[in-house]
Amino acid sequence: MKKQTVTVVVTTVVTVIVVLVAIIFLMPFLGPRYLHPLMMGDQPAPASLDTSSAHLSEDGLFRVSWTSEPASPPLNQIHTWTIHVETADGQPVEQAEIGVNGGMPQHGHGLPTSPQVTQNLGNGDYLVEGMKFQMLGWWEVRFNIAAGGQTDTITFNLTLE
Repeated sequence: MKKQTVTVVVTTVVTVIVVLVAIIFLMPFLGPRYLHPLMMGDQPAPASLDTSSAHLSEDGLFRVSWTSEPASPPLNQIHTWTIHVETADGQPVEQAEIGVNGGMPQHGHGLPTSPQVTQNLGNGDYLVEGMKFQMLGWWEVRFNIAAGGQTDTITFNLTLE
């Protein structure tokens, strides 16, 4: 091969490798923000979606609210939530067993982590560690609560934009 042809081939191969490495390293940061609308087809969340951070559980046994640290759930960062659980008549629920799950209904996948209640903070407050949302869009977070011989589920909707 001529020297000029070898130079062109080597330059092309190096350029392709650099571009692929850049895509691999930047995908966790840029992918969710720019590819998510493409994957969703720009589908909005349902118009009637209740995104309140406090409401009654499905069977009306518990009133539950959540707060996030930081205040707005971040994208691609593990963070904590504090949930407050009280009876329907407003008494704090102590010693509850709480399971956490959730996901993106429009995508059919779960949370990228396995968040858990790690601490009973007292007065009906519980620390949830390991929360993470890796994509923009509509998320559901479900809590299965068992206390005082009763079990109920509550689902919170949130949209990350």
